[in-house]
Amino acid sequence: MKTVYDFTVKDRKGKEVNLSEYEGKVLLIVNTATGCGFTPHYEPLEEMYSEFKGNGFEILDFPCNQFANQAPGSADEIHDYCTINFGTEFPQFAKIDVNGDTAEPLFAFLATEKPFEGFGKGLKNAALNKFANMNNKKFGDKAYIKWNFTKFLIDREGKVIARFEPTTDMKDVKSAVEALIGTENE
Repeated sequence: MKTVYDFTVKDRKGKEVNLSEYEGKVLLIVNTATGCGFTPHYEPLEEMYSEFKGNGFEILDFPCNQFANQAPGSADEIHDYCTINFGTEFPQFAKIDVNGDTAEPLFAFLATEKPFEGFGKGLKNAALNKFANMNNKKFGDKAYIKWNFTKFLIDREGKVIARFEPTTDMKDVKSAVEALIGTENE
């Protein structure tokens, strides 16, 4: 059975990183952007990282510019923005594509394991859904990720446990991470 440990990605300097380096840890893998309405998610993500990193938790940040050009900077510019504005300390990887023929294979795998089930109810979610559908038409059946700040929770065996759309309340994401860490430490 394939797990996230079967993938190699590039760090923000272009060096290859085998995700087996994170074996035995609970992971939250996120596609991000610095100019997105969800960019403030960096703050609760960093809070979670600070709180749980001592319990074998890692956040893996993958900037992506495929959604309304919301991550136009270089890897260094994006990194500087995140550390200056949000104090992020979790690993940030190379800017990638998450959709289409050039999609990072890791994200195609994650989205296949936990497909999109909707943004939820409400006017804001409906508006995002409409905008995401227009943006993702060009990717057809390879529109794996619907918007920035989609998060995937991975257990210590490398299996995809949950998918959280950017509209998911960050308190719910934190609760799921905390439950997985707590369950696995018992």
